[in-house]
Amino acid sequence: MEYGHEVREYTQVYEEMTERVPVQFIGKDFYRFFPFARNNQNALYRFYHRTMDIVLSCIGLALGILLLPLVLLGNLLGNRGPLLYKQERVGINRTGFYIYKFRSMVTNAEEGGAQFAKKNDVRITKFGRFLRRSRIDEFPQFINILKGDMSIIGPRPERPIFVKELSKKIPFYDTRHVIKPGLTGWAQVKAKYGETDDDHLRKLQYDLFYIKKRSVFLDIRIIVKTLSTVLFFKGQ
Repeated sequence: MEYGHEVREYTQVYEEMTERVPVQFIGKDFYRFFPFARNNQNALYRFYHRTMDIVLSCIGLALGILLLPLVLLGNLLGNRGPLLYKQERVGINRTGFYIYKFRSMVTNAEEGGAQFAKKNDVRITKFGRFLRRSRIDEFPQFINILKGDMSIIGPRPERPIFVKELSKKIPFYDTRHVIKPGLTGWAQVKAKYGETDDDHLRKLQYDLFYIKKRSVFLDIRIIVKTLSTVLFFKGQ
């Protein structure tokens, strides 16, 4: 307080207005400024989170089984190739695991080397675009969640080669690996595809906000926004 008025750092104001952590402006004070959410160590919250993961994954897999005939037919006519694909991703504490998805791209999508998906990516098939917009392509990841590799909510798991590149460019990028990656998350519902370094910085800011502020209320906000994306075909 100064002269009867509350004085706050600009980083706090930025965070409250944007719901992002301005990691690029914090520098050496990062760990003082970034007290990890108590819920990261709260046994009751962690129990709730794991229970939510199991319940929603079972519901998601049951729904996925009902949709499987449609996916099989669409893959046969529109994708013409393997139904599933797996890919190595980076999880909690930088441990590697394989993620499962319904294939939405052409079979030779990475002949020229690994590259980020982008808006209007020409490698995505017509049926694959439907899978992505409806988020049906993500349904096999409920298996990853039941196995404990992922959670329903958390930072999006990236590929090792991209994590290595982004860790060199973006300060404190590895902090996103202190919790399990998620099928959906604050960055996923708030930010667009990561096509540039600035896009990935913005996504990290959202991820750190979630890690810092994670709570039942914030989880509910994310789930509601995700359901809205699915129901109104807003997926990318």
